[in-house]
Amino acid sequence: MADMLQETKDISALLQEHNGQNVSVLDLRGINNWTDFFIIATVTSKTHMEGLERYVKEFCHEKKIEMLGSSRKNTDDEWRLIDLGSIIVHLMTSAMRDFYELERLWRPMPASQIETPD
Repeated sequence: MADMLQETKDISALLQEHNGQNVSVLDLRGINNWTDFFIIATVTSKTHMEGLERYVKEFCHEKKIEMLGSSRKNTDDEWRLIDLGSIIVHLMTSAMRDFYELERLWRPMPASQIETPD
């Protein structure tokens, strides 16, 4: 469990480092039985989305984190979902993020638990 939380923090930091905007971690433990965390980041373009997806895939390869299936493209490349089992990464345009409001549907993890290391 501690590894999964650290991986969540590391992926969140990776997205922030590569200019993912408004990176948010939602703690879903105890709410459902199919995943533990959502990481949501806003992208500025299709190219930005593809770059962030590549960084996440490289991180997962390095850390030997299994990706379940290939990433899924939703709504004409405005939303990319990367399924890591216990962690699901959502890369979304601002329009898709505003429309679906995932943070409103799920409760966010307290910010003190997701601070990235210096």
